[in-house]
Amino acid sequence: MATVTLISDEEATPEVRAVFDDIRTTRGGDFINNFWRALAHDPALLKATWERLKLVMGSGEIDPLTKEMIYIAVSVANACEYCAHSHTAAAKAKGMTEAQHGELLSVIGMASQTNALATALQVTVDDMFKA
Repeated sequence: MATVTLISDEEATPEVRAVFDDIRTTRGGDFINNFWRALAHDPALLKATWERLKLVMGSGEIDPLTKEMIYIAVSVANACEYCAHSHTAAAKAKGMTEAQHGELLSVIGMASQTNALATALQVTVDDMFKA
C-alpha cells in the first residue's frame, strides 16, 4: 500500500498535468503509472525526476533494451519490487525474450552470490582491476 494517495488526472495541478501530458506524449499512450502519480504530490520532484529519466533512458551509446535490463538488475539489487516489475514490462515491450530474461536473472543471481562472497571474505582488489 502506498504511503501517499495517488493523484488522479482530475486532482492534478496544472504543473502536474503538464508532466503527465509529456509522459503520455513521450511514451505514446494514455497510461500514467502509479510511480508518477505518487510523485505528483511534489510537482517539482515529479518534473525533475521525469526530465532526468528521459535523459538517462533516452538515446545514447547503450541501446534501450540494455538500459532496461540494467534497470531491472539494479532494481532487484535494491529490492524495489515496483521498479523490477515496471522495467521488466518495459524490457519485454522493447523485445526482451524469455530466454534473455532467464539469462539476466541468472547473471543477477550469480553477481549477488559472488558479491556476497567477496564482501564476506574481504578480498583485496587486484591492482590490475583498479582504474
